[in-house]
Amino acid sequence: MIAPTPGCRQRLRGIAAGLLLIALAAWTPLFAQSPDPQVLDVLSAVVEVRANVPASARTAAALGTERVGSGVVIDAEGLIVTIGYLILEATEVVIATLDGKTVPARIVAYDHETGFGLLRAGKALTVKPMALGNSADVAQGDPLLVTAFGGAGVVRPAVVVSRREFAGYWEYLLDNALFTSPPYPMFGGAALMNSDGHLVGIGSLVVGDAMRGERTLPGNMFVPIDQLKSVLGNLLTAGRSTSAPRAWIGVYSHESPDGLIVVQHVAEDGPASKAGIQPGDVIVEIDGRTVSSLSGMYRELWDGHAPGDRVRVTILRGAERRELSVLSADRYRWLRLAPPN
Repeated sequence: MIAPTPGCRQRLRGIAAGLLLIALAAWTPLFAQSPDPQVLDVLSAVVEVRANVPASARTAAALGTERVGSGVVIDAEGLIVTIGYLILEATEVVIATLDGKTVPARIVAYDHETGFGLLRAGKALTVKPMALGNSADVAQGDPLLVTAFGGAGVVRPAVVVSRREFAGYWEYLLDNALFTSPPYPMFGGAALMNSDGHLVGIGSLVVGDAMRGERTLPGNMFVPIDQLKSVLGNLLTAGRSTSAPRAWIGVYSHESPDGLIVVQHVAEDGPASKAGIQPGDVIVEIDGRTVSSLSGMYRELWDGHAPGDRVRVTILRGAERRELSVLSADRYRWLRLAPPN
């Protein structure tokens, strides 16, 4: 995507503000006052997800042992899509519906590459599944709706303020993420819907730069639902994508404004930790190739490397330049995933 000029960004901010006003006027009364049965059918598909994670889990310190968010029922057999970190390493998951029912759920899949998690309700649900929309049709400037579990009172209008790649500090990359504004606080597993009430994205994060430029706009990052369509069959049969596993080195890094990749921390007992990489190190090369962005680092890491391969990582530690040999691994083997239930 070509970066917009300052004048274009200013016009886009004005357009986004105008669309928000239109969306607010058109949609808020519909959902917040007296929703008709069709609207209630759509909202009933959004359920609460509560996951319990052992204190020994690799992700317990960062994500907590009691996680609460939302999920969306997408088929008549109680299949629920949510954001994967809610259920990662969980040993018990319970869902709640708008009619007050609470039922156990089984973890069907966790897929790191997309970020999705799948659950199956343990009992029949009296809700209408939400239809999957086409996230490829969603463009910058489109007005949409965001909702978490909670019914009509938590539905909010939003505008797509950008579509671009997203590089997460946890060795995660999306090519064409959806960024909306204004920020929605109950983002974990929230449903992003088009005007037909179809699901086009699942909430992942709140971000400070949903729209970038001279004056940024805060908002949310949503994982496009088309990412799920492309791997759904594999997730249902194998519990994850069956594409070749990516090399993982276990660094959690951020990209500074001047393009430096700074290590914030390293995974306990992970490849980087074992190789001697430390918080504060700056990663400058992968296999002798310069990296100047998180996405660039990930692509260099994944290009031609599989778990178990040696990766040459060049770092700066203060003024000292060092080259370390990191034995990459399979992230799934490092996680303490509960056996299928």
